[in-house]
Amino acid sequence: MGCGAGSIAIPLAQDGHPVIAADFSPAMLGTLDAGIEYYGLEELITPLELAWDDDWDLVGPVAKTVDVAFASRSVTTTDLKGALAKLDRTARRRCAVTMVANSSPRYDLHVMNAIGASVTCSNGFVYAFNILIQMGALPQVSYFESPRRDTFDSLEAGVTDFSRMLEHGNEDKIDRLRDYIAQHMIENPHAGEPGSKGAPQGRYMLDHIRKVRWAFIAWAPVSASRL
Repeated sequence: MGCGAGSIAIPLAQDGHPVIAADFSPAMLGTLDAGIEYYGLEELITPLELAWDDDWDLVGPVAKTVDVAFASRSVTTTDLKGALAKLDRTARRRCAVTMVANSSPRYDLHVMNAIGASVTCSNGFVYAFNILIQMGALPQVSYFESPRRDTFDSLEAGVTDFSRMLEHGNEDKIDRLRDYIAQHMIENPHAGEPGSKGAPQGRYMLDHIRKVRWAFIAWAPVSASRL
């Protein structure tokens, strides 16, 4: 059940039933609605506005509603145990979450290290694993990396874009950032083509691929044997 920023996660419902796609963001659900209409999937996907903090018995799927409950890069909550428990009680056969396993996707760790900026890496996936063990589950973990290319049309445009990473005490690294980009910006052979979000790619890119590492954690619902 996807209830966080970044993506819509999809739990797979019982055979013959539609997929439920949930998110707390009306804008995200609006994008989903447009895609459903475009591809003619009205009979297959049911959008649902739902947050981790909501009472799922009142506004969301009740216990054992779906076969598989999957939260994709969206477990952003102050109550991680509660969120995992909601997924566990909602699914009949399988649960899974995808969580960042190094620095936030907002950062380019390669650039931050090169300019001497500090970055806090996330250990949320470790906490999730330990919580599931305490719940009596036997979670399985695998890792994968997603590549990202940041493109821009000029040096200053690149500095402006990457400067969003300079926060929490790194604001004084702006000159180092400008020097780094100037030394490592190269022509983008795919300039003008649609990027990952559909917008045209810029004229330049950096000479390395930004990679975000993720942990995929899956488990059989603890309560399955009691149903």
